[in-house]
Amino acid sequence: MSSSALPQWAAELIALYESHAANQFILYGNVGDHFLLPLGGQTALGTIDDFLLKVLMPRFDVILSYDLGNGLRVEKGGEIFSQWRSAQESIDRRSPRGAIEALTLYFRYASNLALLGQKPVQIGCFIRAAQLVAPAVPGALNYDLNALASLMREWAADKALRRTSLVTFLLVDNLNDLHPLLVNNPSAAAIKLPLPSVAEMERAFAILAPGYPTALSECADSLPAVAAQLTGATLCSTENMLKLAEHRREPLRPANLVKLKKALVEKECNGLIEFIESPRTLDDLHGQEKLKEWLRQDIALWKENDLRSMPMGYLICGPVGTGKTYMVECLAGEAGVPVVKIKNFRDKWVGSTEGNLETIFRLLQALGRCFVFIDEADQALGRRDAGSNDAGLSGRVYSMFAKEMSNTANRGKIVWILASSRPDLIEVDLKRPGRVDVKIPIFPTTTPEEGFALLRVLAKRLDLQIAETDFPALRDLIPPLLTPGAAETLAIKLYRNVKTSGAPLDEVLRRALTGYQSAVAREIMDFQIGLAVSEASDIDFVPEVFRIAPATPGSR
Repeated sequence: MSSSALPQWAAELIALYESHAANQFILYGNVGDHFLLPLGGQTALGTIDDFLLKVLMPRFDVILSYDLGNGLRVEKGGEIFSQWRSAQESIDRRSPRGAIEALTLYFRYASNLALLGQKPVQIGCFIRAAQLVAPAVPGALNYDLNALASLMREWAADKALRRTSLVTFLLVDNLNDLHPLLVNNPSAAAIKLPLPSVAEMERAFAILAPGYPTALSECADSLPAVAAQLTGATLCSTENMLKLAEHRREPLRPANLVKLKKALVEKECNGLIEFIESPRTLDDLHGQEKLKEWLRQDIALWKENDLRSMPMGYLICGPVGTGKTYMVECLAGEAGVPVVKIKNFRDKWVGSTEGNLETIFRLLQALGRCFVFIDEADQALGRRDAGSNDAGLSGRVYSMFAKEMSNTANRGKIVWILASSRPDLIEVDLKRPGRVDVKIPIFPTTTPEEGFALLRVLAKRLDLQIAETDFPALRDLIPPLLTPGAAETLAIKLYRNVKTSGAPLDEVLRRALTGYQSAVAREIMDFQIGLAVSEASDIDFVPEVFRIAPATPGSR
């Protein structure tokens, strides 16, 4: 079979095996999906089991498999396997320890026969859901699990076994869920199975199309475009979507594909991410003209595919309530690309947090161009050294983010957006150029005119028309350092009071401004303004008043 017909990960695996560089492979990532099977000049869809049996090991003499549910099974070569005397003995091949011991004994038996001059037996073995057989465990005192992992590690490290035609596969969703003795084995190769590419999705649609005539009736002439639109979803979830649409006799429509893709991807990620839909553009962002000019230049370069000066990431910082999330929505709407918000990925189970991050990163790499939004980044990104309070979890989270954010292969595909009112708590290395290239400060209003204009804009969204001529009489009542969050709260209060009291808007407005009290203490506001000023990557982003006399950061 030509290697050009194989996905890149499979071609890499074959090269490692045929060169004797590795005979144990940890297949991780998209292992639960369907795969394209190049078989005799034709292509079909099948599971990872099918790929291993029919594509990678069709000429092997004996193929064995194990999982917790089915125990040890002979997938191929039952007659040869039965010649092994111990195969007829009462060995508990259902429990992990019994099955792994039985496999180890058989591998050694076949190796000894080869050493005695008998014809070598080509043996393949794959362990499904290997993280359930040899999971990552806290500490190093779980002797049974460590012993079991050591046996599996030996399949790749033992010189006698390496001399035989033996290959073993450990299938796992996330690398961090597997026992470290296996993950860190220098004699094994970890191969990542990515989500399907645009080309693979297109080939899959060509295979699936005849079976779903109604579902694809309105997309029959544009299957390549449909495939490109659904990149980021798995083949399995895509086929399930077609099955449901065919059952309901509802054609898929191009206009609905974006919504369908978001639903598929969010379901695959089990709530770890969400897509933010944004009808806004930078025109909806009040003020910040210099900043908007800069961002529009970046977007123009991105659209022209000129990526040399395209930032790897942005840091948006400013006091509480200044509209950091709103700015992200405006930026996303202007650029016309998906915004993926990372939700709470932390888990109480050992290894699950790291596994969740693996899942998120795998999805992001398949999506194509997107913004990745991390709110409250000072809390989410971890610490280089967080002490022993969390058993090193925060440090591992930090390392994973640092590695992914500095991956230059993502330039032009993934733009990271970190938002925080406490950027001083984000590790310096995560804010350096090459990870975060542009630091955007957002400030509250600096003059009564700005505060009044902001309040008018937000009140207008509630159908409250504050007259521009009211400003002179209200000038001295406009709160200093008014944030969009505080102004929105004021506007809602105005709306409520107008509706419930029946009083004129100008009277209600005067009462509301007279009784206004900021929800954020002035010393905290000054502190966070000072942080934003010090973080700004361009002094032109900072209003003149803060450049002349910036607030001095100090202890809260």
